[in-house]
Amino acid sequence: MPIIETGIEVGVPASVAYDQWTQFEEFPNFMEDVEEVRQVDARHLRWRAQVAGQVEEWDAEITEQIPDKRIAWCATSGAKNAGCVTFHRISDDTSRVMLQLEYQPEGPMEKAGGFLGVFKGRVQQDLANFKRFIERRGVATGGWRGEVAAPPEATPQPRKDPLPDAMHNPGM
Repeated sequence: MPIIETGIEVGVPASVAYDQWTQFEEFPNFMEDVEEVRQVDARHLRWRAQVAGQVEEWDAEITEQIPDKRIAWCATSGAKNAGCVTFHRISDDTSRVMLQLEYQPEGPMEKAGGFLGVFKGRVQQDLANFKRFIERRGVATGGWRGEVAAPPEATPQPRKDPLPDAMHNPGM
């Protein structure tokens, strides 16, 4: 999947930028193609947006959330996408928001060579819109301070050896 990495400096503390980002239902206020985000519960979101001129809907799961530091997610339906946004303190009143997004284009319009460039430009514009939105307000519209723990790494399973015991001990 193609990866987009970008960031922006915002004139608010990292905690304010983080709090605003947790208000997913406010995303249409600064993400141009996003029509609606509905938070189903602490981990699940339902999205509706314009993608390559078509209305798309998908579900996403928050896979990790650490207050003032990081929010990670992955799509559970629709086009494959996953990413994380991190919040970095620069000073008491300035922070940097970094976004990493993996996206698998689905339709022919999305798969066209220039789409990823257009999509990256849209992501960068959405971050600039976020900057204007939060700097004008100076405070977040709300905030969620709970944590979502990252899933534990898969525990390696012992290798199942298909060879009979006698093959391992030829002297027997």
